Amino acid sequence: MQIGRALTLTAGACVTALLALAAAQITGGAIAAQLEKQAQQAIGEAGARGVKADFHTSGGWPTRHPVLSGGRKLNETARANAAQAVATVPGVGGVHWADATGFGTTAAPPPKPLHCQHDVEALLRARTIRFEEASARIDPADRELVNEVADALRPCLGSVIAITGHTDNIGNEPGNLALSRERAEAVERALIRRGIPADGLRASGVGSSQPAPGLDPADPANRRIEFSVIETVPLKPTPVDRPGPR
Repeated sequence: MQIGRALTLTAGACVTALLALAAAQITGGAIAAQLEKQAQQAIGEAGARGVKADFHTSGGWPTRHPVLSGGRKLNETARANAAQAVATVPGVGGVHWADATGFGTTAAPPPKPLHCQHDVEALLRARTIRFEEASARIDPADRELVNEVADALRPCLGSVIAITGHTDNIGNEPGNLALSRERAEAVERALIRRGIPADGLRASGVGSSQPAPGLDPADPANRRIEFSVIETVPLKPTPVDRPGPR
């Protein structure tokens, strides 16, 4: 009886994981398609005919790190200009040539976020992503708010977005620290399911150490999630392959 129950639970977990992977593939695919469209436009504006940007891994998964191919009749300067043009598209990560061997960097700094942190703060000023008591489970009533947060963060793709969980000071602090991190990670997973790339998210928890300004540390309103966009990360410019020997 216990074996059968365990097999049922295992099968259910596998189905849930597969559904989550399928959802990530669908949302990620839409983002990759949009980036590819913008990249091809940038390539055209750079005058690099025949160059193609592929936003999929070798296994077929969508990615924001494109591989450039084609343009074999172009000189090395034109190929470098094409790679740098793609690197300036908001949301694009590292750019690689399929037939290159060396690494270089773009001359321009990464694009700055388009005020998305202010947009998220405006959303959360009047509303809060709530959780069930003593739990990291997001209140079902706040799923639409999470959708709105994800939409507001999309212009920041390519930057690192910090997700910080907070609690009130009820209970012991080690437990508060663990709970605040679990809640931040729950929001991180929810954003990934909505198409925000995982490699641009950083979840952490600070427990009750940073109460909201003007609030008593025991106030339940301290149970909150805050977002901050780190404009200067990655610390070095987006890598772009130097055209190597062909």
